[in-house]
Amino acid sequence: MKRIILIAGLLWTTHLAVAQDTTQVKKVSYPAGFSEQLNVVYTQVGDWEGKLDLYLPPPQGSPSPLVINIHGGGWNKGTKELQGGFSAFFKKGYAVANIEYRLTAKATAPAAVEDTRCALIYLISHAQQLHIDVNKIVIMGASSGGHLALMGGLLENDHLFDGNCKNTEHIKVAAIIDKYGITDVWDWGYGKLKTSKSATSWLGAKALDQDFAKSVSPLFQVKKTSPPVFIVHGDADPIVPYEQSVALKARLDELGVKNEFITVKGGLHGKFQPADNSMVNAKIMEFLKSLGL
Repeated sequence: MKRIILIAGLLWTTHLAVAQDTTQVKKVSYPAGFSEQLNVVYTQVGDWEGKLDLYLPPPQGSPSPLVINIHGGGWNKGTKELQGGFSAFFKKGYAVANIEYRLTAKATAPAAVEDTRCALIYLISHAQQLHIDVNKIVIMGASSGGHLALMGGLLENDHLFDGNCKNTEHIKVAAIIDKYGITDVWDWGYGKLKTSKSATSWLGAKALDQDFAKSVSPLFQVKKTSPPVFIVHGDADPIVPYEQSVALKARLDELGVKNEFITVKGGLHGKFQPADNSMVNAKIMEFLKSLGL
């Protein structure tokens, strides 16, 4: 009897887990005339396939601007299926690419950076058939996704992490949208303000290699040629210190890179008040408009 009860309990737990996973999947709504291409393979590493979801405007007139979205989760959790909220971009005629990447349990650093770069290179390489304007690509992410968006865009034509994908010589994004992203991985793992296990776990065998940590940290990739960067961060963030974005802003200003930094007063780790979310979204669209995007 006890065995039957135990089995029934396990089955119920499994049912709940499946039900929870199912309810977490967000169906992306897009305007009439748009089309979707789901689980497009952009790269393969061993038995792992990197996939992305595409939402494309009707292929008429000029090629469409594109926003590449990267989910967060400390590089160790999260899926592209949990992402949504692209309506503001759809209204402006943007195509959207929502990507996944190898998480820490599958591969440690720099795997997630390599995958981000491969997704960007894939989209640039297939821009003509997807009717995408290669001069109007925006890369965006939150938390660890913000880190990857920064790395993907700031590396430009540095092919250090492009070994898993066919290089193109003109890798350039028009703008980066960084939402409370990690800018200094070493500091996030060992700093005075935070000692994050997510950081040291992601660094893996390189956890004590400070030079390697710098190589995968956006703060040290900024150049005079870097694309414009929009930064938003809550000043009460308990996960990624607000000071990480302050340091990035200072570095961008030092090198004369166009940027805008929005501080959400009392904002936590992306848990902003509805009014603050509306303000941030409006500021993002204004920033892109100022760039002709």
